[in-house]
Amino acid sequence: MIEKLAKIQVAMLGLILGLCIVISAGVLSDNFKKNEITVTGSAYEIVKSDSASWKIQVSTKAPTSVDAYNKLKAQVPTVKEFLVAAGIKQEDIELLGIGNYPTYKRDAKGNFTQDVAYYNYDQVIKVTSDNPELINKTYLEVPSLIQKGITVQAYPPEYYYTDLNKKKAELLKAATADAKVRAQGMLSATRNRVGKISSLKMGVMQITPADSNEVSDWGINDSSTIDKKITAVANVVFSVK
Repeated sequence: MIEKLAKIQVAMLGLILGLCIVISAGVLSDNFKKNEITVTGSAYEIVKSDSASWKIQVSTKAPTSVDAYNKLKAQVPTVKEFLVAAGIKQEDIELLGIGNYPTYKRDAKGNFTQDVAYYNYDQVIKVTSDNPELINKTYLEVPSLIQKGITVQAYPPEYYYTDLNKKKAELLKAATADAKVRAQGMLSATRNRVGKISSLKMGVMQITPADSNEVSDWGINDSSTIDKKITAVANVVFSVK
């Protein structure tokens, strides 16, 4: 009886070991199929903006609407002359719509009344140029208009790199190559080799000032500086040989 029970136990043990071997083989097979490495590569390049957009707002005020308008019409040509004298082409200067609104008087308690104190008129002059350096230089000279009694608000110029899409493609290619180099370095100690790309995902593109290391999950698109740093990121999954 005892001998029979021992034979049954040996048989069960053999069955269990057999199942373990089959399961282990399956797990190893799955791991082999998923033998991959995920690497993030990056590449950047400093570029110089080749276009600029700039707005200047000319403002006037007077006791009557007519006087405020006439002052505006007299001052806008002076601003245009200033821009042309700085080297900006006539065809790069555009006059946008005229805005106007009244400013009301206040009573002794500081509350607004229905009486008009003066009328405000303003007009925006937009400049577009393929010479960002000239726009930046002219922007810094705007205070000379104020010295002539003209009320102007010069908005910071915006600078752009027009061949951005082509540059993004070039940098993404370089970032992918960088990912492969990193993968090779990681695998060199294991005597494995980098195989084919299993998947590739472009990371968020960062366009920042040239001296900035700032990053954002949503991406940065700087327009405040002439010299920019364009950074591309590639998340690459390689098979491992």
